[in-house]
Amino acid sequence: MTDQRERVREAYDDLAETHFAERSGEPAEASLLDEVRARISAGARVLDAGCGQGTPVASGLTPTHDVVGLDFSAKQLGLASDVVPRAELVQGDMTDLGFGADAFDAVCAYHSIIHVPVPDHAAVIEEFARVLRPGGVLLLSSGGTDWAGSNPDWLDSGVEMAWSFPGPEETCEMIVEAGFDLQDWWIVTDRLGHEGEGEVLDPDGEDAYEDGEPVGKPFFLAERR
Repeated sequence: MTDQRERVREAYDDLAETHFAERSGEPAEASLLDEVRARISAGARVLDAGCGQGTPVASGLTPTHDVVGLDFSAKQLGLASDVVPRAELVQGDMTDLGFGADAFDAVCAYHSIIHVPVPDHAAVIEEFARVLRPGGVLLLSSGGTDWAGSNPDWLDSGVEMAWSFPGPEETCEMIVEAGFDLQDWWIVTDRLGHEGEGEVLDPDGEDAYEDGEPVGKPFFLAERR
């Protein structure tokens, strides 16, 4: 595991309770799970990649689907075991998923690939394609601009957190090159960086940009060819 990924894992262990409190409630991006529900049947198997504390993906889909939550933070998985006791929880690395090919009907990756070093993003998306059956659904969030850096006091926790992501165009290219057909995408404001609960914006709308840059994180919906 690279230094950055190890630092992120340790950071999520250290600030697990703080992050849990900040992420409680229903974020705007939870509504995008309806796009997944509409494309898979009840009881279908879903991978929540980078599940964290189990919200909003595992908690939103577990009542009607067979959810596997994967995260590399043991502390986050401990919280998830209380939030989604019915989900199967696995500690692991998104760049090398320990599942067979065609194992899932959908993969959701909320706010997780953004912590992986950019050179590894293509490998992560290729792993998502490998474990998805043909016709399977991917719902992935990434970064709104090409950026890498860290916050030494994220969420006022005293813990440093690191991020790394390309712009939306490059992420789209990776998704297509990995064997997906892009279905739709949105820009979602993050309530950790904005007032209120956040909102889902049309990427073609003027309110989705400020000074030419997206005001939030893009979420991409794709189908494996």
